[in-house]
Amino acid sequence: MSEAAIISSPAVIVSRPQPGEYAPYYERYIALVQGEDILAALDQQRRQTLLLLSCRDEDEGNFRYAPGKWSVKEVLGHVCDTERVFAYRALRFSRADATPLAGFEQDDYVRDGPFANRPLSDLIEDFIAVRRATLSLLRNLEEAAWMRRGIANNNEVTVRALAYIIAGHELHHRRILEEKYFAVTSR
Repeated sequence: MSEAAIISSPAVIVSRPQPGEYAPYYERYIALVQGEDILAALDQQRRQTLLLLSCRDEDEGNFRYAPGKWSVKEVLGHVCDTERVFAYRALRFSRADATPLAGFEQDDYVRDGPFANRPLSDLIEDFIAVRRATLSLLRNLEEAAWMRRGIANNNEVTVRALAYIIAGHELHHRRILEEKYFAVTSR
């Protein structure tokens, strides 16, 4: 198939995942996602998060709203790491790879990540790159791939549920940034 045919092919409408397509824990993220067009939602989130973060300086990037809480940079690094992990799961499962995948410990990833040493602007660019890669993967899935299932962290999940989880997870953390980090720093 030519590149032109891929670009002009009609978009697949991906309906919301149903209970049973994901572990109950993830309902908290999926419920945050509005509408039925997950690809548009993911793209819109990229713009909204960029607007929220692009005017921030390094002091704001290093801000923690309470002792022991992640800094803004660490929150953003966590969002990027988690999206990479979940997009990788979506890739594997969309390709009908039935190999069970292990979970990951988010606190270890943040603790051992280099986020505090990176400029906030670099982490913002990383978020944009990760989201673009996720969108590229998801936009190019065939219709049947969205319903494929796999096991991740001992739980069955569909590819479409993973897309909604990615969106809901980012939205969850963006709201925390707005309410607990930037609401405090803008006073």
